[in-house]
Amino acid sequence: MYPGHSVLQVPVPPLEEYVRGRTAHYDPSYLGVGPAYVHAHVTALGPFVDELTEDVERRVAAVAAETEPFDFVLERIGRFPDGMLHLLPEPDEGFRKLTARLVAEFPGFPPYAGRFDAIPHLTLDQVSVEVTVESTLALLDGMLPTSCRAERLDLAWYQPDSSRIVRSWRLG
Repeated sequence: MYPGHSVLQVPVPPLEEYVRGRTAHYDPSYLGVGPAYVHAHVTALGPFVDELTEDVERRVAAVAAETEPFDFVLERIGRFPDGMLHLLPEPDEGFRKLTARLVAEFPGFPPYAGRFDAIPHLTLDQVSVEVTVESTLALLDGMLPTSCRAERLDLAWYQPDSSRIVRSWRLG
């Protein structure tokens, strides 16, 4: 079994139905439990800690408190070199600042374990024979553009049959 990992993420409830549906399609064992769990998100920092200690909780709370809520729009679709389709938040400055604050506080946890650039995005799907940019946009018809507000930072735990929200902090 794949070991679990945590991610600090900003939930994006307006796209929850779509992202939850894609998660169920690919691997329903990663469907989160509990009413607070939002599959649609923009990652702020991950992978993150294996255990939420009092010290880590205090430090994340301080970063969340110093980060004012911010507005963004999701409309433009992007494609990473590996074929992952995603939406790009515009403006993305709020996400970049939040990630920079978290990295400064937790330098031992570089974004994506240092494997990829920290480009703010909301993952949609993976290109395949059945999935294209055009087919994804067609499924999102009527949902874009989506105006959103980042108001919360969640610590989510991802593990088959055990994905859940560990803790949430209000921004500002």
